[in-house]
Amino acid sequence: MPKVVLMTDTRSQILAESKKKAVYAGVTTAAAVTLGVVGWPVTAAVTAVPAVVLGYRWWKHRAENGIRF
Repeated sequence: MPKVVLMTDTRSQILAESKKKAVYAGVTTAAAVTLGVVGWPVTAAVTAVPAVVLGYRWWKHRAENGIRF
């Protein structure tokens, strides 16, 4: 049975969600880099894991919705 996809969000809502995801990924990445520079490599490594996950989710969201990079 084919999957039916409904377009429920407007383009501006999708772009706003993409921007929000980008901010979350950026803040988490900045925190990981800052912790690494300060000298807490273990905490920086632990913080880098969510940064990678959030960055991937943001990239995947943009790719699924046809948003160019």
